[in-house]
Amino acid sequence: MGHTNAAGFAAARNMEELYTLLATSGMGPGWNKPEPSLWPAPKSSFAPAHWSYALAKPALDAAGRFVSTELAERRNLILFNPVPGNTYATARTMISAYQMVLPGETARSHRHTPNALRLVLDTPERAYTVVDGRKIPMRAGDVLLTPNGSWHGHRNEGDEPAYWIDFLDAPLVHFLEPMFFEPFPGGAQESDQTVDERSPMRFPIAKTRERLEAQAESSPGVREVRLGPPHLDTMALDVLRLDAGAATAATRSTASAIFAVIEGRGTARVAEREFEWRRGDVFVAPAWRTHACSALEASLLLRVSDEPVLRKLGWLRD
Repeated sequence: MGHTNAAGFAAARNMEELYTLLATSGMGPGWNKPEPSLWPAPKSSFAPAHWSYALAKPALDAAGRFVSTELAERRNLILFNPVPGNTYATARTMISAYQMVLPGETARSHRHTPNALRLVLDTPERAYTVVDGRKIPMRAGDVLLTPNGSWHGHRNEGDEPAYWIDFLDAPLVHFLEPMFFEPFPGGAQESDQTVDERSPMRFPIAKTRERLEAQAESSPGVREVRLGPPHLDTMALDVLRLDAGAATAATRSTASAIFAVIEGRGTARVAEREFEWRRGDVFVAPAWRTHACSALEASLLLRVSDEPVLRKLGWLRD
């Protein structure tokens, strides 16, 4: 960066010279910004997008032939939002990814600043995650938490691959920059405990169904429950049940949301885009994009949103 002394500004003869002197001093004219820094309503640079489990699953199977757990920290497929310059984030503050662990494999343990959770899709009976030394079963439809700073790894002792969807607030951590990552000494955190069916880090699908059924009379057609406690500080988790033919109201929020299909089939309209979704699919509704879902058959959807962040900062608007 160049340097300009006070005398240079005093000698400036016109606006062009002033702009040149400001640029060499590392300053910019606030009255002549290239782009406005304030605007009357939210603008999202992220796009509505959809990813198919029917495509991701064979892609993971192919990766399983070439990518070992020794080679990669995790064998996963990043669902990056298809906007120019982005290769990582699914929404502004969150990322989602499909992950697979082969029979007999261990995904080594680590811990990090980002909060994380996973929605289990297809796993054999003896697949589990280890969170802070406690074995937690991984069963289809379950939602599992790994809050920031928690040691976590995965083990598949079954005879079929295990598949799930990860969600992390890593893009938010990247922006604010307090990222820490630490591999577990020795690779995998071992546990001689039996599988903990009642871990607070696990939301079993059977219990979630019970909560949704309890709303049957008061909320016909569309029902919704929030998972927790415990709650993650940065991501809210809601499960929506839509009866066949039912639809959610069109809504928009300053919070971004990633949806994953636990079961069922239907369509979603996000801003000007329309997607067909089915079990295992993922789609994203970026902030301030109007969205609604319609079910072609009885369906369950997991919604992961950055609502807690917006609420804490006083920026949540619906």
